[in-house]
Amino acid sequence: MALNPGKRAFPMTSIRSILATWALAVPAAATAQSIPVAPMAAPPQAGAIPLGTGGVAEMPPESWFTLAGRPTVRNVATATLLPVLPDKANATGAAVVIAAGGGFVMESMEAEAMKPARWLADHGIAAFVLKYRLDPTPAPMEAFKQAALARFAAAAAAGAKGGASVAAPPAALADAQAAMRLVRAQTTRWGVDPRRVAYMGFSAGAIMGIDLVKAAAPGTTPDLFAAIYPAMAPTPVPAGAPPLFVAVASDDELFGKQGYGLPESWRRAGGAVELHVYERGGHGFGFDGKPGTTSAGWNAALLGWLGAHGWLTK
Repeated sequence: MALNPGKRAFPMTSIRSILATWALAVPAAATAQSIPVAPMAAPPQAGAIPLGTGGVAEMPPESWFTLAGRPTVRNVATATLLPVLPDKANATGAAVVIAAGGGFVMESMEAEAMKPARWLADHGIAAFVLKYRLDPTPAPMEAFKQAALARFAAAAAAGAKGGASVAAPPAALADAQAAMRLVRAQTTRWGVDPRRVAYMGFSAGAIMGIDLVKAAAPGTTPDLFAAIYPAMAPTPVPAGAPPLFVAVASDDELFGKQGYGLPESWRRAGGAVELHVYERGGHGFGFDGKPGTTSAGWNAALLGWLGAHGWLTK
């Protein structure tokens, strides 16, 4: 099944925007052949727990590859949750479910999932990496690259200048909800306080987190929500929304023209907001931030915010 540009086009302002999401610096006129992609074997995923949320019709086999050296996965048909737990002596009892970005056609599993998970565990916080279901893409790598560029080019042509936000695919949202329920249901197993389960999402993963809060299904609303370069358009926010942390660059190629509608919507609904806007960094600066810019310090701000809400103490 090829990507359908009109099906659920992820709003991009240029082809360069999606390449920035992949942390690649290439000209806007780049062809699919210029994108440095290399196939890789699926990494060990021992301990990953199937969420039992179902499959995806017409899905080719799951495929792992590197983009700029970053392990990435596509064609995910079975959602899983991988616990990355702290040393018991240092565990605080707090937890964070993590969802990477990738436009709902891939997931940046190292830079936006495993790396922050290990960092959280080092600080005593139980981390849970969500590998959620994606839209199908063509199995051959060259066909995938061509189809992905066609999809993003079509979205760019639509020209969402400060346009409305987007919604997560229903399957991905259901996976996030299942992940939140599972962590809270297995608190004894993992030593987690069910009242201290946060959610952190990057780009598409952050969009999914916004929808997670808006859906407010029983047992699925996070106690804290960290949105890293999310869609920034205004959106309805329910009463009782959790404290929100946002880290974004002012030169974000995807959402930089949307202003600050997301945190403003949160404030108007009575929710607490911490907003960090970095002068430069673009979209997709990852857990380490973009070298040479102040976005490289964003995770220190996140740590302070988590500490202020009691995630670093027992």
